[in-house]
Amino acid sequence: MIRFSEKRLNNLFAGFSNQRIIVIGDLMLDRYLWGTVSRISPEAPVPVVEIESESFRFGGAANVAYNVLTLGAEVIPIGIVGDDGSGAVLRRLFQEKGFPVEGLIVDKERPTIVKTRVIAHSQHVVRTDREVRDAISYRIQRVILDFFEDHLDGVSGIILEDYNKGLLVPRFIKSVIQLAKERGKMVFVDPKFDNFFEYRGVTLFKPNRKEVADKLGFRLNSNEDMEKAGQKILTKLNCEALLITLGEEGMSLFQPGKPWVKIPTRAVKVHDVSGAGDTVIATMAVAMTAGANVREAATIANHAAGLVCGEVGIVPVDRERLFQSLKQDL
Repeated sequence: MIRFSEKRLNNLFAGFSNQRIIVIGDLMLDRYLWGTVSRISPEAPVPVVEIESESFRFGGAANVAYNVLTLGAEVIPIGIVGDDGSGAVLRRLFQEKGFPVEGLIVDKERPTIVKTRVIAHSQHVVRTDREVRDAISYRIQRVILDFFEDHLDGVSGIILEDYNKGLLVPRFIKSVIQLAKERGKMVFVDPKFDNFFEYRGVTLFKPNRKEVADKLGFRLNSNEDMEKAGQKILTKLNCEALLITLGEEGMSLFQPGKPWVKIPTRAVKVHDVSGAGDTVIATMAVAMTAGANVREAATIANHAAGLVCGEVGIVPVDRERLFQSLKQDL
């Protein structure tokens, strides 16, 4: 899409480490139970998984924050955790990676969101979710907004990562965007269905194909469908740019008054698209706050998505691998 000069690429990547990004969204703990299956349960026709090990990873908005960090920028994660053991585990994971944890607000009325995956012989057997999707209380909204406002002057941009788990509700979204715009900060949004059209006037809006189709009521099966969808969203949200991710087919970029651009995936072999959206929004935010225009940032994000899609499971983008991937196209 964009071919960088070596000087431009070096300057942009050097600027990554000067950025500080706030990530507000639904923080999740991904829990993995690893084991083997040697028999079927006598109680029901299901496999008995003998657990051999357990591991934890960042999920949801926490994974977006992790991607920002691995790109070399500073990050302030803001979200809620429960007053429970899972919340303590998530806080510890953040601390181990060097994140500030003051923005992890404890809400005693809801549990920490946990996605537990049982893996046997490298096969995903089952996933269980522990979560409450009700809207957070006004009191918790106020606590988070106060923390956000106190830290806003020292950041380059804000990512709103919405999984429809109750944190990003309409009034809260409007307040965050208004505060950010008053301070001249870029706002990047990764939406879900419920609040899709609440994110008006943002810098970048990044839904995926399914979210767009579900919200607009028609599938994106042709260039005409894509054009129609893109223009409708641009008009409705009055955003500066729209990036629709298409999984293994790449991305489509829209800007007001310009032809839309299809960006084919950079993945040599797509193993797993899980987490690619998290990588894209993080990369777009870091690149654009570092001075990249939206087409340059989309090119960098496309390479980043290609790298993580080539891995099995949810992994963050590696800054050096990303830099080398882009250098190959010089």
